Order: sequence, then C-alpha cells, then structure tokens
Amino acid sequence: MTALRVLICEDSRVYASALRRMLEYDQDITVVAVCATAEEAIAALPGLRPDLVTMDIELPGMDGLGAVQEIMSSRPVPILVLSTHTGTRADRTAAALAAGALDALGKDDLDLGDPAGVVGAAFRRRVKVLSRARVIRHLRIRPKAGTGGGDFARRASAIGVCASTGGPQVLARLLDALPADYPIPLLVVQHIGAGFTDGLARWLDQTARLPVAVATAGTPASAGAWIAPAGAHLKLTATGLLSLDRHSVVSQYRPSGDVLLESIAATAGRAGVAVVLSGMGSDGASGAAAVQRAGGLAIAQDEQSSAVYGMPKAAVDLGIDVVLPPGKIAESLLRLSYVPLTAPR
Repeated sequence: MTALRVLICEDSRVYASALRRMLEYDQDITVVAVCATAEEAIAALPGLRPDLVTMDIELPGMDGLGAVQEIMSSRPVPILVLSTHTGTRADRTAAALAAGALDALGKDDLDLGDPAGVVGAAFRRRVKVLSRARVIRHLRIRPKAGTGGGDFARRASAIGVCASTGGPQVLARLLDALPADYPIPLLVVQHIGAGFTDGLARWLDQTARLPVAVATAGTPASAGAWIAPAGAHLKLTATGLLSLDRHSVVSQYRPSGDVLLESIAATAGRAGVAVVLSGMGSDGASGAAAVQRAGGLAIAQDEQSSAVYGMPKAAVDLGIDVVLPPGKIAESLLRLSYVPLTAPR
C-alpha cells in the first residue's frame, strides 16, 4: 500500500519534528516536506502533490489563513489546521475553516511526546480520513432570490442546519447568500474541534449580513443564525425559545443534529426545514427524516459538492429526496416565507 503523503507547514522546528514523528509512527504516512512559511508550502505543492497539508495559523509572512485561501482557490488539497488559537482567539482558525480547510485541532490537544498513545493513534486515523475527502475550489457566490432551486415557495418557522467535516465553508456560503433582514431563524449544529465554536460564530457574524451568535438558553428563536455551543444539545421549544441540554447522552455527538432537527419537527411541523450538510457519520439523518414526516422540507447536500458524503448520504438513505448543491440550497432558503411559530401553518 502506498504511504499517505503529508506536507507540514509549521515555523517551529521543534514542533514540526515532533509532529513528523507522530505522523510517521506507523510507517504508513510519509511527511514529504516540512515548510517553515506559507509561501514555501504553496510553491512546493505542484511538485510534491501531498494528500494532505497540516497548516499552522501563525506563520511569518503570509499567515495560515492566507495560505488556506490561496490553496483552496487555486490548487485545492485537504488541509488540517493546527492552531494554538482556541477560545476567544479562534477567529482566524474559524475563517480558515470557512475558506476551505477541512478540520482544525488545538495544538495543546495533541500529545506529541507520546506518538504510540491513544491520542496519537486517533490523530493519525483522522489524518487518513481527511486525506480521502473531496475538496473543490472555494468560490463564494451570492445567488439571487427566486432563481431556480426547485418549487420550495412554502412557509417556514425555523431552519435547522447540521454539518460536520467540510461544513463550515458551506455554512459560510449559505449565510453569505442571505440578506440582513432574512426573517427565518437558522439553528445550527456544526461539529467542530474543541475551542473553535465561539470563534466560528464571531467570524461568521463579521462576514455575514445577518446576525450570527452562539445560542443561549431562553433566547427567542428570532432572525439570525444561532449556533449550538460546545457540549450542549440545541432544541427549539414549543414557545419559540432556544433550549440547551448539557446532560443527555443521545449519541457520540453533543450537540447533536438529530436532537435539534427532531425538536424542529415536533414544534414547527409543516413549517420546519432541515438541511444536512457535508460531514462524517450519520448525525442529522434521522432528524431530517422526522422533519420530512412532519410535512416539512428536508434537504441534503449533494455528493459532488460534499467534502465527506457521510451525513447527507445517510439522510438520502432514510428517504430525503431533495438533494442539492450549496448554491441551490441557498436559493431554496431564499424562496421560503416566514410564518411565526405560534401562527397557523
């Protein structure tokens, strides 16, 4: 079997050396180059043709965000961001994910001193999965209302969106397509590395025209995008409020897309909308099916545009038959008209 080829872009020689040892521990991954700058990595890509790039965010010269934007717009390749910036400093990492990087990990979450350990083995498995993901040039286009997208001119009270690997860039595109006065609340579950949820919400709020925030319990589900916080299930209540559940274990995910979408099915009925985007696993599939059974609209991202066609395929396998690329999904959302949750539907 041909060894997986990885290019490391990291300006710390010590960290790069330890990362190389961890990646090559099982001898089925080969580090083809260690580049100390983004410019060096970009120049090396055509000749080396790596299967995956690990990208530091803090680099001399062009930073990691600029590198991701350049790579994904000209020569796409799976990118895993490794960042010291989590929590309140995670905005640029979130921007890199929205620009096309597939995943992000905090550097402190990797124990590079123990490549044989559980964390090291899990990291290498993650790298192998990401290296097989489909990546495409990242272009953002704002569709016009009422153009194509199918006959989805229906009323909606809430839109639930579930995404994982490859999801942030699609989520960014969807929000970019919506006007500042878009009235239908969007409730979002985005599986993302620990410490990056708040940064993603802040970055999206700065770039989208409509407001974006991390959801808080008891807040009315009003216009804007509300992102489930780390470690909490997000639900829509019958009174139109956002609810957080930090204790229930429903699956391996918390937040869970299934929990969110099932709550929308139960409360919004025919005025509920479910959107399942790119990601590994099957989270969101049964929830989308529940929305469809309740008479609502359920949409799965198509295979050709999905970085990982796991979650959308699981939704299709459960009977979701509206399958669209991101641009058409955005057009479909623009065709919806808002009806308050308490109004007749």
